[in-house]
Order: sequence, then structure tokens, then C-alpha cells
Amino acid sequence: MSDRSRGTAAGPVDGARASFSPPDSVRDLRDRVRDFVRGEVIPAESELASGGETARETLRTLRDKARANGLWALSHPAELGGRGLSLSEFVHLGEVEGESEYGPAVLGSEHLLDALMLHRHAGPEVRERYLSGLVDGEVVPCYGMSEPGRSGSDPSLLTTRAEPHEGGWTIRGAKWFCRAAGADFITVMCRTEPLGIPNRQAFTMFVVPTDTPGFEIVRELPVLGTDDAHREVRLDGVRVPDAYRIGVRGDGFPVAGERLDLGRTLRAVQWLGQARRAFDLMCRRLTTRTAFGERLAAKQLMQQHVFDSYTEIQAARSQVLRAAAAVDASDRQAYPEVATAKVLASRTLCRVLDRAVQVYGAEGLIDDTPLSRMFRRARATRIYDGPDELHAHTVAKRILRRYAPGSDTPVDVF
Repeated sequence: MSDRSRGTAAGPVDGARASFSPPDSVRDLRDRVRDFVRGEVIPAESELASGGETARETLRTLRDKARANGLWALSHPAELGGRGLSLSEFVHLGEVEGESEYGPAVLGSEHLLDALMLHRHAGPEVRERYLSGLVDGEVVPCYGMSEPGRSGSDPSLLTTRAEPHEGGWTIRGAKWFCRAAGADFITVMCRTEPLGIPNRQAFTMFVVPTDTPGFEIVRELPVLGTDDAHREVRLDGVRVPDAYRIGVRGDGFPVAGERLDLGRTLRAVQWLGQARRAFDLMCRRLTTRTAFGERLAAKQLMQQHVFDSYTEIQAARSQVLRAAAAVDASDRQAYPEVATAKVLASRTLCRVLDRAVQVYGAEGLIDDTPLSRMFRRARATRIYDGPDELHAHTVAKRILRRYAPGSDTPVDVF
């Protein structure tokens, strides 16, 4: 996201009030993105999911159409060729992008996190090699944080190490749940400082080209039977120059935290789009399907599904807008807003999809509708970027700290 209008798109973060409707500056753009996703991307999902050359050719064709329609890379800063939208503005576009799981890839926002990370924190050599290709969609990145056999929520357990070596670094370790299939480079979180150094000063991130000797893809990691490009990888004595270090040595966690705040918010936006799509499918089914002499829409239990889904989507959207306003304002205390938005959007997506599958019955369990694949992918959202339980624990702990006896912080958590 651009620094332009940070803190102004939705007013101060305290009581961040963001309109539910798109601002005039992006209303027309939102409508064009919505029409493109529904008219071009969703009808091509079966080809995009097929894999192989068919999927690649379909993706190339759709990307060319997006560029021709002025819809490519809207999420990127203006200096990188994007529209320079604030996150609060992009939320309205990202939600309709997210109606299809392929929307971000087709429209050029899929690799925004990596592009911003390199733009802000990488040295000239890495930016020159990868940045323009990321924005153009020609370079595929992946990110390596979690490690097999260890809790991804506890950074002190990370064992991948980078040791200084002849003007560069030698990396040894393993990562998993990296979207390494077809990736050109991986950004790896490594311990660079001795044990006993605080975590926030002990880790550094490095860019590792995937053709570097010692980098190996160990195995595929299908998620609930769906290949989502996740892989387990091994780095066995991989050597990279110091120029491939991201940020200052020992600052890996602050850089990752910045990435996570934005990433969690962007994913929550996409999950809202998926929930909206499931809601639309459910309501259309209810108004067209007849059972026992009347439309399903006339049955009270089905109406409860509609009411519950509507209220949950609206609540999640409200919180996502608050999170976007906090990130736009560069608020160091954005985490509670972002974490709450991530959990709410994820749970909402899972619940709305569950109801939609229930309404469709047997058809909802197979690929005659998009619900089956959407449902399988949605379950993982409650684990990615930190499980629900971690965020609930951390947010509650921060809130309760303000109520502790002797606290000099005014109690106004809303």
C-alpha cells in the first residue's frame, strides 16, 4: 500500500470509523473489478484449477485482459506501477477480487506482500533482480517461516540457522507450508544470533533463489486433499551473499510483523469475498429449490441460515475496515484490530460455507458447485498466519493488561 493518505482514509484509529460503502474514489473501479471477476475469472475457474499448460495459458490470457482493462496491480504503490491506493480504499476492491480464489493472481495483487517487503527492506541488488518481475507477475515468490515438527506460533523453536561465511551467509534448515511449487525465490527466516538473545533481535530474513545449490523441495503438502502449491523444503548449506539479506541483521521479526499485519488484513478481505460468494449461492438456492411443496426460502430454519450469515459477514467486514484503518495509520498497536479481523473473517467464511453446503445437500459435497473446493480451502484459514487460539490469547492478554490494578492506561479498549 502507498503511504499516501495513511491515517486520513478513515480518520484516527481510535474508534476507526470506516464507511461500509466504497469511497467515491474507488466506486467505479470496484464495480469494474467485480464485473471482471464475475464475467471472466469465475467462468474460467475449472481451467485455472486444471493444472499444467492449460491453466498457465488461461492465466496468461486473463492477465492480458486485466491489463487491457486497466485492472492490473491496482493494490501496488504508484511508484511500483500501481494505483497508490490506501489499504482502506483497496479493501473494497480486494473483497470482490476475492470472490474467486484466482482473483488476486489474475489481477496482480497476489504477490503484494513480497513486492512491498523488497521495496522497503531489500538492498539494490535484490530489488533490481526481482522487484519489477514481482509487480509484472513474471516472478513467483514464496515465504519460509514455519518448520516441520515445531509449533509455528512459537518463534523460539525455529532452528534454521544462517552463519556468516566469506562475505555472505550459509543457511541450514528446513521449512514447510511454503508455496514453493514453481517459485523463483524463497524468503527464509533464520536464527543469526546466539541463544539467549531476545527473539526480536535474534533472527534475520534472507532471499534465496530456488536454483541455489543446496535448496531442495522435499515433498508436496496437499491441504485437505487440495494441492495449494505448499511444499516442504530443505536448505542444506545454501550460500547467499550478504546483499540478499532483508533489512538489518537481527531485525527479521519486526520486518515479518509488518508483513503479517498487512498480510492478515489482505487475506481477511479475500475471505470476505469468498463468504459473500457462498452467501449468494446459498440464497439463490433457497429461492429456486422446492421441497415438500414450497420453496426452501419459506422454511424458518433456512431463514435462520440467511440471518446468521448476513450478520456475521457484516460484523467481519466492520472489523476488517477497522484493521485496514489501523494499518493505514502505521499504528504500532494495530495487532489487536488485525488479529480480530483475521479470526472473525476466517470463522465467518467457514460458517457461511458450512451453511451453504448444508443448503445444497449432496450437490454441495461434490465439484458440481464451487462450494466443495471452497470449503476444503477455508478450513486452513483458521491455522494460517497464527491459529485462532493464539490470537484470542494474545488479544485478550493485551486487553486485560489495561484493567490490571495500578495500570495507568485509561480503560477504553473500543
